[in-house]
Amino acid sequence: MHLTLRQLNIFQAVATHLSFTRAASELHLTQPAVSMQIKQLEDNIGLPLFEHLGKSLYLTHAGEELLGYCERISEQLRDAEDAFENMKSLTCGKLKVTVASTANYFAAKLLAEFSQQHPGIKISLKVTNREQLLKDIKSNDCDLVIMGKPPAEFDVEATVFMENPLVVIAPVNHPLSQQKKIPLSVIANEPMVVREKGSGTRFSIERFFLQRGHELNVSAEMSASEAIKQAVSAGLSMGIVSSHTISLELEAGKLTVLDVEDMPIIRHWYLVHRSDKELSPIAQAFSNYLLSVNNYKDKIIKRCSFSK
Repeated sequence: MHLTLRQLNIFQAVATHLSFTRAASELHLTQPAVSMQIKQLEDNIGLPLFEHLGKSLYLTHAGEELLGYCERISEQLRDAEDAFENMKSLTCGKLKVTVASTANYFAAKLLAEFSQQHPGIKISLKVTNREQLLKDIKSNDCDLVIMGKPPAEFDVEATVFMENPLVVIAPVNHPLSQQKKIPLSVIANEPMVVREKGSGTRFSIERFFLQRGHELNVSAEMSASEAIKQAVSAGLSMGIVSSHTISLELEAGKLTVLDVEDMPIIRHWYLVHRSDKELSPIAQAFSNYLLSVNNYKDKIIKRCSFSK
């Protein structure tokens, strides 16, 4: 059985008025056109929907049954229309965001603030490593990704929305903790705990040192900022991490940030999605929110298309 919404709309109009003429007038169709659509509908169903008794038109039992279905379909279509309007007005819907593990230190707060402005929106936050970030972008398994280094493997649109300063941290009792403008050459001679090779943070640190004629003295590699902070706090050596990850440790007096010449190393956080993806109104609203709260609203936004 093959029915179309057009046929059901015409049937519902005829059934409501019990008149082909009035239904045709309401739908701005000719009466023969209405009659033809009803005939095709009856042929598809295999049962008569109307019967003529004298000059009056009546619904058959099949017609009464179909009218009930039409009314329920119309109600569902109205519900769907209302749902779409609510999504456009940001009163309901879903937002799926995947973030790099380091970004979780601020991403959860930003999402919570956005959620308070739009309480009807359901938010899904996934915190993961770079490999999974790339998979989520490629498979279109999320609306937006927050990461520090956009991929070069495939086309994405990446928007800078916040600075990501990298700083040198040390135990609070470290001999250098009271010095000002520590030369980078001094830091280069100190053993350093840093992220693993292949990470965007590690790449930025090594490039920063090499551009200034120094080589990084790596004493240990860690796969997460938490591990680096714990190692430094325990006195293993100094480390370099994003300043966004250490607010609690600084307040608790467990770590200190050294005053090093030419530092911090300024990286950026990017909001990333596939270049062929059209953002939903909700995702676009969150993107605008990030740019606004991080004072990028009135600045030139750096949009980049990365490809092979």
